[in-house]
Amino acid sequence: MSIYEKIKNSSASKSFAVLIDPDKYEKTGLDIIMSLARESSVDFILVGGSLLTYDHLDETLQCIKGQTDIPVILFPGSIMQINEKADALLLLSLISGRNPDLLIGKHVIAAPYLKKSKMEILPTGYMLIESGPVTTAQYVSNTLPIPRQKDDIAICTAMAGEMLGLRLIYMDAGSGAEMPVSPSMIQKVKEHISIPLIVGGGIRTPEQALAAAKAGADVIVVGNAIEKDYSCLKEIAHAIHSL
Repeated sequence: MSIYEKIKNSSASKSFAVLIDPDKYEKTGLDIIMSLARESSVDFILVGGSLLTYDHLDETLQCIKGQTDIPVILFPGSIMQINEKADALLLLSLISGRNPDLLIGKHVIAAPYLKKSKMEILPTGYMLIESGPVTTAQYVSNTLPIPRQKDDIAICTAMAGEMLGLRLIYMDAGSGAEMPVSPSMIQKVKEHISIPLIVGGGIRTPEQALAAAKAGADVIVVGNAIEKDYSCLKEIAHAIHSL
């Protein structure tokens, strides 16, 4: 089964993805997270970040792949974050913004390499959602997020992404977000699209993860909360998989 098919199956049984930022983990921390991920039946491992300061991507992927057969998907903040040790790559088109480089420009540069790679390429409509103070993703992308209370803008943006042929929609409040994407926005977007919906950013508790899943998110992504407290991984996994 392809990774895309596994994600599509999340519509029937919700999936949990742990986001690993290569800049923030040493090997000991990764060992702990991978052990917990296996015990908790984590569905996907996402790897990437808005910035890569220390260039630990290759060794991070090697460490993860050496410890688990959970599918590893790149969540690249730039074309510098491409590595064939991963199983798949979210080819992100930032459809919530109007920065041409992040809509198509960087994709043109990366396309020849991606075409030759063995990774499964997952065309993804990426939508930044307002979540409080400016996030790293918002600053680096040089775009305005969709206002938190403007469900109609989010709906129309997601629909346009699907009509353009994108195979996934990813709504993200951003790394370290003060507030997660609202259940109301998740529910309304999900009602208007037929492709899988991924939601992340600002999810810190099992209750918030469960609310996102109940609202319609097919895959729930958590990163920062786990960085700060490894033990919450099991609780969040249990909440998501309880549906």
